[in-house]
Amino acid sequence: MKIGCPKEIKPQEFRVGLTPNAAHEAVVHGHEVMIETGAGIGAGFEDDAYVEAGARIVPDAETVYGEAEMIVKVKEPQPGERKLLRRGQILYTYLHLAADPELTRELLATGVTAIAYETVTGRGGGLPLLAPMSEVAGRLAPQTGSWALQKANGGSGVLMGGVPGVRPANVLVLGGGVVGTAAARVAVGMGASVTVLDLSVQRLSYLDDIFMGHLITQFSDKATLNDLLPSTDMVIGAVLIPGAATPKLLKREHLSLMRPGSVLVDVAVDQGGCFETSRPTTHQDPIYEVDGIIHYCVGNMPGAVARTATIALNNATMPLMLNLADKGWKRACAEDEHLLHGLNMHDGKLTYHAVGEALGIESVEGSSLIAA
Repeated sequence: MKIGCPKEIKPQEFRVGLTPNAAHEAVVHGHEVMIETGAGIGAGFEDDAYVEAGARIVPDAETVYGEAEMIVKVKEPQPGERKLLRRGQILYTYLHLAADPELTRELLATGVTAIAYETVTGRGGGLPLLAPMSEVAGRLAPQTGSWALQKANGGSGVLMGGVPGVRPANVLVLGGGVVGTAAARVAVGMGASVTVLDLSVQRLSYLDDIFMGHLITQFSDKATLNDLLPSTDMVIGAVLIPGAATPKLLKREHLSLMRPGSVLVDVAVDQGGCFETSRPTTHQDPIYEVDGIIHYCVGNMPGAVARTATIALNNATMPLMLNLADKGWKRACAEDEHLLHGLNMHDGKLTYHAVGEALGIESVEGSSLIAA
């Protein structure tokens, strides 16, 4: 199969869909790999490294999209890229369709077969292609939030770890999954006072065990949230419903409960966001203020640490990419129900129910398309 990897063009996105090692594995499997020139530079991979791996460097994205049977990316295709996709082509990348009706409809119109990283499931549970980026974003969240807390950036001027005689920052993490656990780990390490809210008592018990009493766990309900917000310096939104729009846990009226200069970090903004006042921002212009509260809502947070994030992502995505290339999408999905869960659309038909429900678009079962 001809596998193509274009350069990411989303603002301040420095990751790349294929590392030289992943490209080499595909070549060893007998596939042709083409990389747009400069695609890996942001993550520290020069064109020469891909050539040594056996890949072919091509001059532009048009060549990649025009020749490749499978496109391997990191972020959802931007408007200019969507026009280059075609029926019968496999698109293997993050999509987050539930938060973007325009993207969904334009991709459906291309007829492309889209496999979304974020909805592929794992044999042991969870979302194995989303987990590494969730881990990275979770670890970044307290760092970026502490920067936003600085007075020069509009924050309240609270130091995460405090100093002797002065209390540390109070950090509230909404959700105790992969993102929330990673965020809590870093926030605790920075010396903050950390509280995690979750709807699962079992998950809260697990967090209490692994953190050995170094954070507070509380069951998530509206009254608890209202009680905690007045003393909270930073809220990290870390809730995810696979493939679906994120529930708005903080409404605009909640902001009036918080101290001016407090910070909201929305790690789920690419799925619509945990906060009613969230809107996507970029690394170039990451924060804005609403009612005195600073919002950090960068949709591609792991892009800030592109090398680490790219390698971690490829560790997870490469085996399934090889499976798709070796067998074709129909056989690969037929033999692996977890990969089938990643199928979001084919030949103009939406195949992921949660996306259809969020956007009001009719969906069909992916298994029916395999049989056809």
